[in-house]
Amino acid sequence: MRLGMLLKYKGENGGPDMERLLEAERLGFDSVWSGESWGVDTITPLTWVLARTTKLKAGAGIMQMSARTPACAAMTMMTLNAMSGGRFLMGVGPSGPQVIEGWHGEPFGKPLLRTREYIAILRQILARKEPLKYEGEHYQIPYAGEGATGLGKPLKSILHGDPSNPIYTASFSPAGLRTAGEVADGTLPIYMSPEQTKLITGPLEEGMAKAGGGRSLANFDVAPYVRVAMGDDLQACRDQIKPELALYIGGMGAREKNFYNDYAKRLGYVDAAVQIQDDFLAGRRKEAAAAVPDALVDELCLVGSSDAIKDRVQTWKEASSDHSVGTMLLGGASIDAMRVIAEAAL
Repeated sequence: MRLGMLLKYKGENGGPDMERLLEAERLGFDSVWSGESWGVDTITPLTWVLARTTKLKAGAGIMQMSARTPACAAMTMMTLNAMSGGRFLMGVGPSGPQVIEGWHGEPFGKPLLRTREYIAILRQILARKEPLKYEGEHYQIPYAGEGATGLGKPLKSILHGDPSNPIYTASFSPAGLRTAGEVADGTLPIYMSPEQTKLITGPLEEGMAKAGGGRSLANFDVAPYVRVAMGDDLQACRDQIKPELALYIGGMGAREKNFYNDYAKRLGYVDAAVQIQDDFLAGRRKEAAAAVPDALVDELCLVGSSDAIKDRVQTWKEASSDHSVGTMLLGGASIDAMRVIAEAAL
């Protein structure tokens, strides 16, 4: 099982915290991942990281597809890999309609279809077998629709990409996971239980079976985000993480369409999921956080003393034995916690 970390750079002066990143590299971490919403973009801090490290991979988790044409994303991927010796990892995702339509001013469209089309175009560009042509619902290359000059012609990338460079998706819903299993090389589930891995890997394997061609978990990277809070006061560590869980389980999506709430229910926390959502949507944020079960935090996260975390890491390692987990991406880990987890995992 590989280790990675979430960058969580928020635009602080001086750039990302290189002390933590260089320590991660020294400890043998495989990768660092950066996301984007409607502030800091994902690529700029990753470029900074790649320029100041020598072994650490840098992953986009994720590039918002509607913010960039597939060709632009491919250019970024090829350029960063050329400059870094192949250490950039591409992750793409649809984001959500609030961001795509409210910030980027683009139609949200059909997220799963967009993902299929986007990755298909990326792979064509990286393969560089012929000039780029694509006819889909979201993307038509060359463009010949309304307002076209008629001068567009198929082009082949000047820069030679590497078709073996993996492409990740930020999948979490069963349908999204099936799509990832069918067309991607890895996925970044925001939550995962090492005891109930089939909730993530089951849909992935369904997609792999549909795609055929020998696709399996053995050549696919399941890289879940795992929140970390290390300290002697176990309850304080749990309480540190509960507000974020309450936000996702309670408030990310409409009452009838919240994938995180559905996942909590599938894990077995049906009553708690209902209560968290009721409290959160009613504006009772503290009550929503308090309704998050301690057992749910313990199942999804690494919390408590260094010894407790070491023991829990062994459960994650067992889950990796059948490729259900490939890379564990740590969120919020202090340098001390990183050292403890590296000692237990690597």
